[in-house]
Amino acid sequence: MPLPKISEARELSDEKLAAEIVAVKRQLFQLRLQKATRQLEKPHQFRHAKHRLAQLLTVETERKRVANQPAKQES
Repeated sequence: MPLPKISEARELSDEKLAAEIVAVKRQLFQLRLQKATRQLEKPHQFRHAKHRLAQLLTVETERKRVANQPAKQES
C-alpha cells in the first residue's frame, strides 16, 4: 500500500480536514494499544498513519498562515 499523497489532503474542506486529523490520531492510539497488547499484525500502519497525520497538520498550518497573512499586511 503506497503512502498517501498530500494533494489528497489539500482537496479536503476545513471541516473534513479537522475530522480527518482526529480520525488519524485515534487510529494511532489504537495502533499503540494493539502494539502494547501484542495484537499488532501490520506494523507498517504506524508509518502510514504518522505520514498522513504530518500531511494533514502541514495543510492545516498552511491554511492558517494564508488566513493570517492579509491581516498582518493591513496593520
